[in-house]
Amino acid sequence: MMWIQILLVVGVILAGLFLARPAGGDSHLALRRLFMFVFVLAAIASILFPQWLTWLANLIGVGRGADLLLYALVLAFLVTVATNYRHHVAMNRKLTLLAREVTLARAAADDAAAARSADGGDR
Repeated sequence: MMWIQILLVVGVILAGLFLARPAGGDSHLALRRLFMFVFVLAAIASILFPQWLTWLANLIGVGRGADLLLYALVLAFLVTVATNYRHHVAMNRKLTLLAREVTLARAAADDAAAARSADGGDR
């Protein structure tokens, strides 16, 4: 085994562990960990046995294993961008609702304070 393979395998394992750790409010943690485990195993296998990726690419009609890897990475990137976009839109909606609630609560508090001072000033 070459030193670059050892370095890459360790890097993939560390990245997999980092990405599989729980984040606050993560409702799909088990599914995410399962996909991460499969990804880590596939990455390690393709590092240790690069010929299997070429075999798989030929099996599904792609010329080279590197091309198959590129297509998979482009797909993963697009899924990540779409997921992040949806998350960003949802967070913006929540932030807008929260800002509205804070504004209404402040207005109600200001109205109550004004009413109390008007009642106290009449006496």
